[in-house]
Amino acid sequence: MKSMTAFGRAVVEGEARTVTVEIKSVNSRFFDASVKLPRTYLFLEERIKGHVQKKGILRGKVDIFVSVEEKSREDGAMALDEGVLSSYLECLYRLRDEYKLRDDITVMSVARQSDIFRRERAAEDLDKAWEWLCPVLDAALVDFVSMRESEGARIAADILAKLEGVKTLVSEIEEISKKDTVGYRDKLESRIRAILGEAEVAVDENRLLTECAIWADKVAIDEELVRLRSHFDAFVQIAALPEPSGRKLDFLMQELNRETNTIGSKANNAAIARLVVNIKGELEKMREQIQNIE
Repeated sequence: MKSMTAFGRAVVEGEARTVTVEIKSVNSRFFDASVKLPRTYLFLEERIKGHVQKKGILRGKVDIFVSVEEKSREDGAMALDEGVLSSYLECLYRLRDEYKLRDDITVMSVARQSDIFRRERAAEDLDKAWEWLCPVLDAALVDFVSMRESEGARIAADILAKLEGVKTLVSEIEEISKKDTVGYRDKLESRIRAILGEAEVAVDENRLLTECAIWADKVAIDEELVRLRSHFDAFVQIAALPEPSGRKLDFLMQELNRETNTIGSKANNAAIARLVVNIKGELEKMREQIQNIE
């Protein structure tokens, strides 16, 4: 199992640039990647997303932040970002005119806003840029995946421990049910005989036995217990798979809840009802943990 919540970071300092890659993720039903890059390297976005998926990150909302600090500036000329500058000046003029502020807009005061400048660079080849970015991305992914695995192992241990507790509760229900089914059938037969006797109605033995058998079958929970144990085995097998198992386990939790609810509705016993409530509580805790699993 791997957790969908993790963080990884890597920094590589080279002669031409220092590259920092940070990866963080939270729960999501599907793979949803967002890449934040310097404007100069936006052309790498799709390649980064594809590379992350190839590394086995298949579910979760993944945010990837790439920072590039260039050490050499000879390959680019400084230019104004006309759009940012225009918006910035418009805001300054509004402050001056609408709020009657003293006009001290000068070249130097405007130049303090570094966002109005951009460096024009020659278009960098995709493969060339990928050569220096990929090793940093891979180093961050190693850290990221390691955290997903360690967190996943802790979640798996907790879920499987809770599953063992649920198995124990189911065994208790089975023991109570064995005694209760026979006892309830006897009580039902005695009650019917008493009612018919009070009404001075002859007892049809075959009909009486048939009706008692039908009712006993309706309240029997043998099939539900067998299916629950089958789901328990499947749960352990799925949890041990090397591929992502979160969706399969989530579906299996629905089946476990369905069988448990059926037991609660069929069993006419206060002790079993209490055990069913306890099982549902444990299953809900398991379900919450499974939401974190890839």
